Amino acid sequence: MKIIKTVCLRDCPDTCFIDVSVDRKRIVHTRGSTLNPVTRGFLCPRGNGDPQRVHSSQRVLEPHMKSGPSASASFYRTTWDNALSSVAGRIKATIDTHGRESVLLYDYAGNTGLLAWHFAKRLWTALGATTTDYSLCSKSGHTGIGLHYGLSYGLQLKEMAASKVILFWGNNARVSAPHIWAMAHQARKDSSAIIVSIDPRTSPTAEAADIRVHPQPGSDVALCYGIARYLIDSGGVDMAFIGKWTSGFQAYAKAAMDWTPERVEQVSGVSGQVVARLGELLMTHRPAAFMIGLGLQKSMQGAEAARAVALLPALLGLHRGFQYSNARGPVIDWPTINGSRYAGHQGRVVSQVTLGERLAAGEFKFVYVFGSNPAMTLPNQTAVRRGLDREDVCVVVHDTHWSETAARADVVLPAPTYLEKRDVGICDHHPYSRLSEQAIEPLGDSRDEVQVMQQLARRLGLTAGWLYEDPWKALEAPLARTYREGGLKSILAGRILEVKLQPKEVYPTPSGKIEFAVTAPQLKIAPLPAQHPLAPAESGLVLLNSSLARYTHSQFTDVYGPIPQVVWIHPQNADPHSIKENDVVALENECATVTLYAKVTDKVPPGTLWAPRPLTGLNGVPLNALVPGVAQEIGGGPVFNSVNVKLRPVVRLSKGPEPGRSTAKNGY
Repeated sequence: MKIIKTVCLRDCPDTCFIDVSVDRKRIVHTRGSTLNPVTRGFLCPRGNGDPQRVHSSQRVLEPHMKSGPSASASFYRTTWDNALSSVAGRIKATIDTHGRESVLLYDYAGNTGLLAWHFAKRLWTALGATTTDYSLCSKSGHTGIGLHYGLSYGLQLKEMAASKVILFWGNNARVSAPHIWAMAHQARKDSSAIIVSIDPRTSPTAEAADIRVHPQPGSDVALCYGIARYLIDSGGVDMAFIGKWTSGFQAYAKAAMDWTPERVEQVSGVSGQVVARLGELLMTHRPAAFMIGLGLQKSMQGAEAARAVALLPALLGLHRGFQYSNARGPVIDWPTINGSRYAGHQGRVVSQVTLGERLAAGEFKFVYVFGSNPAMTLPNQTAVRRGLDREDVCVVVHDTHWSETAARADVVLPAPTYLEKRDVGICDHHPYSRLSEQAIEPLGDSRDEVQVMQQLARRLGLTAGWLYEDPWKALEAPLARTYREGGLKSILAGRILEVKLQPKEVYPTPSGKIEFAVTAPQLKIAPLPAQHPLAPAESGLVLLNSSLARYTHSQFTDVYGPIPQVVWIHPQNADPHSIKENDVVALENECATVTLYAKVTDKVPPGTLWAPRPLTGLNGVPLNALVPGVAQEIGGGPVFNSVNVKLRPVVRLSKGPEPGRSTAKNGY
């Protein structure tokens, strides 16, 4: 038995340090490290489930090719030489016949390592392939906050832990960031910090909060203006800070004064009493930490909501008194890592959110996928799957497991998990970094992303030296200014380093200050956060979705079983249809119909539904088939939490499972 000290590089804000127990070349146990003050010696269910996932029967362990053109054709095993030669041949033929733009690289954060994700893009940079704008997760929030702050980085977690009020706004941290939640909980025990949850539904975070506020979905801007008006009226604004560090306050204050308590309640459903209580709390318990969730900005109002919440701490005299994601705070030379500095050309960039229609139309003739499962996670799933299934499109997937996307591929290449390769990552929520050490040898015949990238480059006859650069050597200069003390050599030597953010009081805006009113008219964006009208009741019910504790996106179904096929329904919406607990119901709109088991509960407000993501319905249709491929105006993000659906009961053919019995262990 030996212990390997490594880092989880999964797409997660906690980025835990992990101690991995290895016995006879097999991972037998994982434990949270005590060397990281955020990991704090414990792991989430995904980290605890990693030994099973690494050795899962669903692993891709050898290269496979599809036996025929039909989407229903079977796969057969092949050699790496055959697979790579076939892939290289298809890339060449596609470029020769249709041009470089018809080659699409679809990558995302399934592994956030600098080598596995970013360095491995060098081949596609050299080819001038089309890429996406990476807008699926957090881009609209970054863009919205950046309008006022220049960049969207904010406070550090140690500052959150020292705050007197911690507001989780659209942020179910107890499930999606359990270590951040644990730090907030400890602050409550140690220094009587007050935890506030602002979320339309009663999430696990809301249940454990001291104060819970349930605005209507999409009404966050109205609530922010209501709080701002209370602070202005009550003398709670730090006017010295406003005068020195901000611009545009008068225009913002004028807009806030239009939001009377009555108007705020009419739009958001939050009473004037509750708004006043929040305002008083912020005035009397300083400092405050506004923890903005990614889910907040995944709606038609998302970027507006994120920018509105982020401006509230400035009223209280706080430099960047929020945390959304600190991904844009460190100094990292990304163009060198991904090769765009060397390429001399820029490939086409397309919207990730609206990709479904492009795929369905056959705009791309070759699609290479790694670090993602687009056949589950993208909106407009009907179009996405239709596009991937086209017989005139070659789809290649490099993945660790047989995913829904891999099942649609023409070639499937086996990849090692993060525990089977060496890498380094940068967490976007805490500053601690160390080497993600390899725990075991790659299983089967799997090869990592850098190996495959360079082997394909050779078969394509590419000669640029930067494609074949030693990956660790290639990271040294780009990370030279990233850490407080030391550099990549220190990481490789086993040290734990802290990533430094740019100064909190530096604002790369046109005025050099926090801009309450944006002064960039060329952007064609409203200067102030705008509360747009909510969808009328006749449009249907609003469907929300979020993650469960046991799953990272579509990962871990091989360990914990399918994502529960359940939808929360308020009694007021269930009773008119005589819907009872565990009845089968249909959610439908112009995009799709998804059938699920009903959970009748007052944990969602009337007019709102909630389901865990990204589930597959009882009828085999993914939940994201209900989500239109519509991008937000600001940042181009998705509208997962602005989906309107109709609800109807379905004739039940069998009793089926009772999802209500498993809600606690699944974390919803």
